[in-house]
Amino acid sequence: MTASTQASWSSGPGGWTLRLHGDGLQVGAGLIPALPAGATAVAVDGQALQGWDDSLAVALWVLAGEVAAQGGVLDTQRLPAGLQSHLVLVAPGLGSSAMPGSVPVPSGAQWARRAPPCSEAAVTVAFLGEVLLALARLTRSRSQLLLADVIHQLDQTGPRSLPIVVLTCSLVGLMLVYMGGAQLDKIGAESFVARIVTVGMVRELAGLMTGIMLAGRVGSAFTAQLATMQAGEEIDALRAMGVDPVAHLVLPRLLALLVMAPALIGFGALAGVLAGFPAAHFVYGVSLSEYQNQCLLAFNFTHLWIGMFKGMLYAGLVALAGCREGLHAGRSAQAVGEATTTAVVKALVWIVCAACLTTVVFTTLGY
Repeated sequence: MTASTQASWSSGPGGWTLRLHGDGLQVGAGLIPALPAGATAVAVDGQALQGWDDSLAVALWVLAGEVAAQGGVLDTQRLPAGLQSHLVLVAPGLGSSAMPGSVPVPSGAQWARRAPPCSEAAVTVAFLGEVLLALARLTRSRSQLLLADVIHQLDQTGPRSLPIVVLTCSLVGLMLVYMGGAQLDKIGAESFVARIVTVGMVRELAGLMTGIMLAGRVGSAFTAQLATMQAGEEIDALRAMGVDPVAHLVLPRLLALLVMAPALIGFGALAGVLAGFPAAHFVYGVSLSEYQNQCLLAFNFTHLWIGMFKGMLYAGLVALAGCREGLHAGRSAQAVGEATTTAVVKALVWIVCAACLTTVVFTTLGY
């Protein structure tokens, strides 16, 4: 220890305690007093520390390894909160335990290996919980969210996604006219093809196609950006500086997609309905006035809010899938590619499941 830092062992009913005093700077692992033989219940008391740096975190982590070799667990509840966070960063993946504030460490041959990862479902649930907490802090004006980040993401997710959304929705609207008109022509009700296109695009397909396009274009970009930051240890640096990665990186992307989704869905639905008119007119002989009249008769507020709700739900799922995979990606170029692929697949599966569930629910409720 340095001259201004002292450490001493003391025993009590609950086991052994390492008491730290002084500035806690430039501490060498070999200068911490030797661990008492047979000590399994070991705690560190750093309440008297006047400061600390990474060298103390490393020294304590080495001590945790020695405790683990004797079959025990190092209790860090009486260390500064920031120092406890550094202990987790020293060995990623070893930061949770049944005892809050403790540092669990594998023993024996497992000491040098990373702890087995949590299940995918558990990681996803934990990530959703972090997002909800960040949103709660945002409502209380205590979030680290920056308006400039939201504006930047609005530009990336909105105007740049509009052309591909309009194109795909136009093609889907055109297909609806050909498919629906072929059946209606058999009973002489060709004009009702406008109703099929209007209801189909406004209520279902505009939001669905927007979500699919956002998954491929925006969701994959979110994952690649965050996974690259994870590989470069930039996210770890944010945590070390006390910046919440969820509030700083996830919320701007999530809010930007939710804000831009209604505009993208509206333009997509309009493009699909308009694209269906040429086929309805030239193939089935539906006049412009008749097509317009049938569209207005089929359109109502119920279809509109259901379509907007579904589209915003799909956009939110795209953002969550992309950010979730990016924040939990591995630390290599191959891991970045795998995370990007997983994010797109997961977003599409979530969208299809959400579309099926919401359709069943709204239909059952009579909407």
